[in-house]
Amino acid sequence: MLNLALSIAFVMVGIAILLSFIRLIIGPNTPDRILALDTLYINTIALLILLGINLQSALYFEAALLIAVMGFMGTLALSKYLLRGDIME
Repeated sequence: MLNLALSIAFVMVGIAILLSFIRLIIGPNTPDRILALDTLYINTIALLILLGINLQSALYFEAALLIAVMGFMGTLALSKYLLRGDIME
């Protein structure tokens, strides 16, 4: 039962990654692209967690944590640049 749920989750997260990537490419303006990038790294975290559950390895959870921190900082920097035109004050 767990294998079926993991397979369905892999497919759904894969579709979400594909849709986020499409929005990143054809986004009508910059805030939409930043939001798509944010969604893309969140979906990548979900994929890594699913892979960690499937392979029963804690290494993937640590990688997901690193991607979460780096993605948050990237989104913060891009948003600040979009608002002020400069990252450093």
